[in-house]
Amino acid sequence: MRGGETQRRDAGAACSIEVDDLPDGVIVADGRGRVTAFNRAACRLTRLEGGSVVGKHFPDVLPFRDDDGRDWWKWLDAYGGLRTRSRQPECSLYLPGGHELLVAARFVRRPERGGDVVRVVVTLRDAAARARLERSRADLVSTVAHELRSPLTSVKGFTATLLAKWGRFTDDQKRVMLETVNADADRVTRLITELLDVSRIESGRLQIHRQVVDVPARARKIIAGRVAAGEPEDRFRLEVLGDLPEMWLDQDKIDQILGNLLENAVRHGRGTVTIVVEPVEWGVAVSVRDQGEGVAPELASRVFRQFWRGNGRRRGGTGLGLFIVKGLVEAHGGTITVQRAPGGGAEFRFTMPAGTPDFA
Repeated sequence: MRGGETQRRDAGAACSIEVDDLPDGVIVADGRGRVTAFNRAACRLTRLEGGSVVGKHFPDVLPFRDDDGRDWWKWLDAYGGLRTRSRQPECSLYLPGGHELLVAARFVRRPERGGDVVRVVVTLRDAAARARLERSRADLVSTVAHELRSPLTSVKGFTATLLAKWGRFTDDQKRVMLETVNADADRVTRLITELLDVSRIESGRLQIHRQVVDVPARARKIIAGRVAAGEPEDRFRLEVLGDLPEMWLDQDKIDQILGNLLENAVRHGRGTVTIVVEPVEWGVAVSVRDQGEGVAPELASRVFRQFWRGNGRRRGGTGLGLFIVKGLVEAHGGTITVQRAPGGGAEFRFTMPAGTPDFA
């Protein structure tokens, strides 16, 4: 008998530990409405001490009210109502002082079908976190709509004009129109690629295909592409300091990182854009510096967020580039920071670890 009690206590302790490890707030009330469990997340969300809550009647310590001011526990009627009820969907509720939480409930019955409620399990989530997520999604939809409208309008306008009046234009005029359509199609493709990258980064599905990569050679290629697109050659400078270790990286993603950082420096900075590649204790560091206004220290923690556009000014682009760069760097096991460049302007510096990956 004692052995059985010990096993139950051990099981209860294990269960308590697991509940405390959950990211959402969890509160358990017994068949009489008294709180029997109150995990750490619930303490944080309600700003209450678990020890002061356990053993007390649920509505006495958590007097939740809905948008209309109704007593949630009273209209929930956890121990009455239909015996087929098993849950209460999540809804927004308020504690005294106006603190909003997202609250859901599940009824545990014995027997499971149609029995009396022996436990009520209540989960809590931060409403502010959901609001931020919803704002982020709304921003994403707004950004996509805005960025797609301009090139698609251009494509539609030029193709419709060419189809309707093909014979009226010279070959040179047709070429200009088709080149514009081609450039706008590329713009749409880049936007879709960025959105897919954001999705993979946020879901943890980003895959890294490693191979030996010559980082300075990739930087030269990116610079050559900018020059071929019309940028003056003397706008860019590449410095390679010391002997570099062998680097196993995803070549396409390194090109994307360097391309985005160079694009950011050209768009937001001024003067010469310098790429410095140098060995560090555990790998290679790459710095991209410009001679513009730089990034204010108080903004340094924000530049890698989605939709960040320096100083609140819209200078083109989706505002996703630096967010993607950070995700790609971290997927390689690296880190990235922004600081003031030695000669003024901004310096984005990322570090990648060296070494051969384990193919086993």
